Amino acid sequence: MWIAIVVLVLVLIVIWIYNRLIQLKNRVQNAWHQIEVQLQRRHDLIPNLVETVKGYASHEKETFERVVAARNKAMSANTPGEMGRAEGELTQALGRLFALAESYPELKANENFIRLQEELTSTENKVAYARQAYNDTVMMFNQTIQMFPYNLLAGPMNLKPAEYFEAEEEAQNVPKVEF
Repeated sequence: MWIAIVVLVLVLIVIWIYNRLIQLKNRVQNAWHQIEVQLQRRHDLIPNLVETVKGYASHEKETFERVVAARNKAMSANTPGEMGRAEGELTQALGRLFALAESYPELKANENFIRLQEELTSTENKVAYARQAYNDTVMMFNQTIQMFPYNLLAGPMNLKPAEYFEAEEEAQNVPKVEF
């Protein structure tokens, strides 16, 4: 009888550990999808912003091409590492675009440009929040799969540490744009 109780307790512990690992894995995936949603919003705003600036500075073709190329690269990134690097390049390209806008007072006063810039700023804040939430969740997941007794099941479940979403060093210094 005691053996049956011990076996039952062990089975319940294994089930509890398994469920906890699955729960954390799903939280990491959900947090990643939240980042993707905000980045997609950012990517969707960029063409309108480029078109608005183009109307005032059509001769700045190289700057527009850099923004579009950086956006396309960011949209095709798959892993957190790739996405962090690509989003860093996009942030730099957008910084050049906003710096360009400084040269055009009528553009800085354009209502559509101001609205798009505000939406982009709001989205940047949401991306930062989502990235922080994702990285916190990744840290919790990574710690858990490395700790005893979770690591006894994490290996057979083929759970590997999740990758953090880190922005490139240059991208962390957001360009200051004043109107």
